[in-house]
Amino acid sequence: MKLQNPRGMRDLNPEESIFRNQIIGIIKETFESYGFSPLETPLIERFDVLSAKYAGGDEILKETFKLKDQGKRQLGLRYDLTVPLARYIGMNLQIKLPFKRYQIGNVYRDGPIKLGRTREFVQCDADIIGSSSPIADAELLLLTSRIFDRLNLKVEIKLNSRKILNAIMEALNIPEKDKVEFILSLDKLDKIGINGVREELKRKGIKEYKEINSLLSTAKIKSPGELKGYTKKLFDKKKKRFENTEFEKGFDEIEEILNYLKGLRIKNIGFNGALARGLSYYTGAVFEVFLKNSEIKSSVAGGGRYDEMIGKFLEGKNYYPATGISFGLEPIIKSLKVDKKEVKKTVTEIYVIPINTLKESLEIAEELRKNNIKVDVAFDKKGVGKNLEYADKMEIPYAAIIGEDELKKNKVKLKNMKTGKEKFVSIEEIKKL
Repeated sequence: MKLQNPRGMRDLNPEESIFRNQIIGIIKETFESYGFSPLETPLIERFDVLSAKYAGGDEILKETFKLKDQGKRQLGLRYDLTVPLARYIGMNLQIKLPFKRYQIGNVYRDGPIKLGRTREFVQCDADIIGSSSPIADAELLLLTSRIFDRLNLKVEIKLNSRKILNAIMEALNIPEKDKVEFILSLDKLDKIGINGVREELKRKGIKEYKEINSLLSTAKIKSPGELKGYTKKLFDKKKKRFENTEFEKGFDEIEEILNYLKGLRIKNIGFNGALARGLSYYTGAVFEVFLKNSEIKSSVAGGGRYDEMIGKFLEGKNYYPATGISFGLEPIIKSLKVDKKEVKKTVTEIYVIPINTLKESLEIAEELRKNNIKVDVAFDKKGVGKNLEYADKMEIPYAAIIGEDELKKNKVKLKNMKTGKEKFVSIEEIKKL
């Protein structure tokens, strides 16, 4: 028997777990401060749910972990948190809208293993179901900005709309059959540049459109108003109607989002006319978050509006406008680059060391725990010196030495493990620390 993890999986030691939980705690607190409620769904879903036409698509299904139960039913490990959300809504059609939910949990993808990519990872999602207002998108971006402020990470949030991209492709007469490939290639613009995108389109067999440079040049346009005027000219040139269409609506929605955030003095959000997001189910605003001055070039969060996905997934039973964002916990942790000395080795705040007073020490420890103090007790008779050495190595802030003399005085000897100072204090005084 080999004692090793399955490929792409790993253990997290206490130090890593404590630090991760601190980050998750910040994300969770911020979600809840914006009125999002927690939702928990199973790790295992029916495979027909995971493989539904409007779920993750063919590519993601290739990476889905498949299994069967004892009844031979086809099941799979969830590969994201959006499909379980859609399934939950389908099972609870009476749910009051808008429904603001967050979920933080493990997801699994049986894909190739490379640097920064594992087969088990954590997603932190927040979604608003049942609102078509651009202010819902703006709130997600405001929430995102707050989270990274709390994490002391400087980020740039890029914003665009699929309606804008559709308008540009319509103006350039790009056939319907080629639009998805255009979007997928355009989504790589930051990674491979304009020439790289052009070459990729050629390799895919998409002909070199006369005005392809016009499409790619939108990456340089940083104002939706400027791009709106540019696109309208293309429509006029080809004698196509632009006014009062979904295309024009896309520009208006983005301007509304930006104006709302500007009023709240959020300055780290900017328009990017080439931002695409690869998934085909996006219908409106799309956004991605990138770290400033970081070695990590990939996005650390992203999302957008998917007004049609849930309704189609549920075979048209209802229309569910939706918008959401997902935070990648792994790149966020990597980006923080916390010095090991700053990472807690244990959650314990006080280490109780009994000297022939185990029964009384356990009672004192329990009283402190009732006051939300994290306490551990030295059960083994290793001696005071050995136990203090342990507390020091584990970086526990305080050690409470309790002997018979201390009990007679209704005091404990409290040692500050950082400064080495000792003093006799009452239990009530410890509670106030």
